[in-house]
Amino acid sequence: MTLSKLITDRDGDVEMKKGKQFIIISSILAVVSTVIKIYHDTNFFKVQPVHIQTKKIPKGSSFSILQLSDIHNKVFINNNEMFINKVSKINADVIVLTGDLIDRKTKELVHVFHLVEKLIAINPRVYFVSGNHEWDNPKREELFNGLRNRGVILLDNKSRTITLANTRLTLIGVADFTTQHADLDLAMQSREQADYTVLLSHAPDISWMLADTPIDVTLSGHTHGGQIRFPFIGGIVAPGQGYFPKLDKGLYPMKNGKYVYVDSGVGTTWFPIRFLNQSQMSLIKITGE
Repeated sequence: MTLSKLITDRDGDVEMKKGKQFIIISSILAVVSTVIKIYHDTNFFKVQPVHIQTKKIPKGSSFSILQLSDIHNKVFINNNEMFINKVSKINADVIVLTGDLIDRKTKELVHVFHLVEKLIAINPRVYFVSGNHEWDNPKREELFNGLRNRGVILLDNKSRTITLANTRLTLIGVADFTTQHADLDLAMQSREQADYTVLLSHAPDISWMLADTPIDVTLSGHTHGGQIRFPFIGGIVAPGQGYFPKLDKGLYPMKNGKYVYVDSGVGTTWFPIRFLNQSQMSLIKITGE
């Protein structure tokens, strides 16, 4: 074997070894980055801004709704101190809790009651509609009574009209649609005339029933945004919608200038992680145009 042949073979082995090292290091970095991202998305929250313009309220006027959905008894660092402080700084006109405050497996209500007490102290306008996990939990009546006693307004199949500055807002609530507790007709019966109407429904599945109603925007949760998402694909699966859901996360325009907004939520269930889908609260701002 010639010297040049030996050198060529040695250089080839070196390049192959470097290639393997690069693949190994890249793989390790990818795994570590994924783990870090999962931890961040699951344990640190963000505020998701949502802006809707309408001709139904005076031009230049506005109001804001802070939506908290699918908390599933989640407790962030320092007993939710940062979470509560953020709610306080946002200073929304209304706070809505769109279901699944607890998980079906939740046995103690201490954390959720602590959270709602803090919310009520920040803003007495706190409204709640139930989700499927409330109805699946044997402590649901204890939860519902505890919320009432702390000043939270339960809107399961009810409505409430309030005045915000120079705008009359009607909030209509339905109990969980997926467990067949929703009664939209009953909720609409007590509705008053208002400038703008918002429906609170834990599951967005009810949206097909809303075309001929005066509801302007529906605020939902339930899907967790798929909880685990992938680039260019989005959520892989969502409850009630199966694989590759159409209404999994974000603002969806409907007919006649109506919208459905699906909040991907705060907590987790079944599989306790989030990926490319950070825990969030949503700040919905309605502005007259």
